[in-house]
Amino acid sequence: MREPYREILVVDLLGGIGDLVMLLPVVHGLARANPGGSLRVLTHEPGAALLRGDPAVARVLTPRHGGAGAAREAVAEALAARRPDLAVTSTRYDGIPDLLAASGARCVTDLWRRPPPDEPVGERYLRILLAEGLLRPEDVEVRPAVRLTPAEIAYGESALARRLPAGTPTGTARPPVVLVTDAGMDVKRWPAGRWRELAALLARRGHPLLTPGAPPGRGAVDAASGAEVGVLPRCGLRGLAACFAAVARRGGVVVGGDTGPLRLAAAAGAATVGLFGPTWAGRYGIGSQDDLQGLPGCPHRRPAAITEQPCWWTACCPLSPAGPACMADIPVASVVRAVTRLCAGSPARHPAGDG
Repeated sequence: MREPYREILVVDLLGGIGDLVMLLPVVHGLARANPGGSLRVLTHEPGAALLRGDPAVARVLTPRHGGAGAAREAVAEALAARRPDLAVTSTRYDGIPDLLAASGARCVTDLWRRPPPDEPVGERYLRILLAEGLLRPEDVEVRPAVRLTPAEIAYGESALARRLPAGTPTGTARPPVVLVTDAGMDVKRWPAGRWRELAALLARRGHPLLTPGAPPGRGAVDAASGAEVGVLPRCGLRGLAACFAAVARRGGVVVGGDTGPLRLAAAAGAATVGLFGPTWAGRYGIGSQDDLQGLPGCPHRRPAAITEQPCWWTACCPLSPAGPACMADIPVASVVRAVTRLCAGSPARHPAGDG
């Protein structure tokens, strides 16, 4: 058996909250495989907050500014402050892999390596590190988890209770459903009319409805749907994770597109229904039967090179002038069935941090 690495640097500067959540099993696996080691993570705000207070992480580093070259500068500063024995990165731009390799550390600078289209990204990371001898076989089965403190769990319970209708106790027969209607990118957005229809149907079935509260004009559930939708407090990512954990404790479900908040909900222990269109659920899905894929036969989709798709940056769909045909292809009825199945078949879950 090799000696544990004493100084470990993990670099994730892809920028998305979801990207960091997918990397959490790597962070936790490396910490377990190197007891007594000091593990630092260099990543962007606001995702960095998810690792502050995590017992596996000795220090969280972030770039000093958002300008050109900031990511490379941050890596150079981290190396100068403390040379790692092991460096792992998901980030391949700005010459960051070469910078890490020049430090003399044992490096893994390519966590992609010609991926097959149906291997989930997070599992790809873990299998590569297993092949490198840096993780144990049992680490490959670990799912992303945000580690919350008892105080944060209590906050989530209190915040959720204040926004549920009076008389909605833990264990209610109709669990709450959170609608994550914003998608960050237009190409990942489910049509607003579908959200309104979904909210109306779930409300008629007696489900308390909640939303993290999308920015104005960014796909918020329309009150004209006739459904009363409670808005979760703006409380940062850890607070939102705590609210999702409280939803999980009540056996609730979170519905959303391929976004950071949906991945955060799953990492907090909540059941999820994912709405996937331009991204292939077999590669980017949360990892359950309730990842719904729109237009699976789209000839323009590139599962292993999503940013090269003609629709990716502009949301201009080659198949429909009305917007992404793949997102419009996901029917409300399928989402309702998935929510109903999860609520009926799953007991209330323990939130992240419960051990």
